[in-house]
Formats: sequence, structure tokens, C-alpha cells
Amino acid sequence: MKARIIAVVLLAITLAYDAMAADKEPFVGTGKLDVEKSGKDPGPGLRSATDVNTTTPDGAMTSDQNWVDADGKAGHSEWTARFDGKDYPVTGGAPGTTISLKRPDPKKPGVVDWVFKVPGKYTSVGRVVYDGNIRVNEFTMTDASGTKKAFRRYYKR
Repeated sequence: MKARIIAVVLLAITLAYDAMAADKEPFVGTGKLDVEKSGKDPGPGLRSATDVNTTTPDGAMTSDQNWVDADGKAGHSEWTARFDGKDYPVTGGAPGTTISLKRPDPKKPGVVDWVFKVPGKYTSVGRVVYDGNIRVNEFTMTDASGTKKAFRRYYKR
């Protein structure tokens, strides 16, 4: 009986520690697109977007993204990636879509560089800066013909 109580207490401490560690990651939380501040993309902008970001026990980032485009069409994607610069699959996008993440400065965990690839369509290269309750995505999209478009999106927690 005493061993069970100790085991339950240790499990509770471990779960609490994991929850506190997850809260220390700047990307953890729900971000909602600030449509007015983000303005229009080089084409029609999004009507809305929500990203729910969490962390895995091994420190990878998980993102569940939902949006409505300018035409009212809903979209959804999700992925889990480590901060190692390797490509990880994105579900909900075109077949073969990947994302890679990297932290350019380990002293600044709120700065993440990323590459999002959609085979045969486009590649986006950008930087996300998490600063408290604001997240800024700045990226350049290059389509299959080589045309580049720059974007900036603001999200609030």
C-alpha cells in the first residue's frame, strides 16, 4: 500500500514537472491570427486562422492549424517536428508536404527558423518570433516558376 502511494505521488510530480516544462516553451499555446494587423497577403489574405501548439515529451513541437481562406474555404494541417533542421511530414496538406524547424540561437528559444515545402508548388522559408502574447511570422514563398512573395502574419494568444 505504501509503495502504491509513493508511486502515485512520483507520477503526479513527474506529470506536474512535464506540464511546467511545456509552459516554458514560448511556442506553447493557442494563437489566433490578427487579420487587421496582418493585412492582405500578396494575394487575398486569410479570413481567420488558429494554431494550437504543444510540445512532446522529447521537446519536439506539435502544431494543429485551422484556417479559412479569402474564398471561405476551410483548411487544416498538423505536424510534429524537432528543432534539428530535418524534414518532417505535414498531414492535411498536399502529398509530400514537409516542414523543418531550427533554432538559430539556443539562447533565444522564441526564435524559430522554418522551411515549409509543398512539392511542385512552392517552398516557404521564414522566421517566427514568439514574444509573450504576440507571434510574428515573416516568410518568403517561392512558387514553382521562381516567383517570390513576402508575407508577415501576426498572431495573438
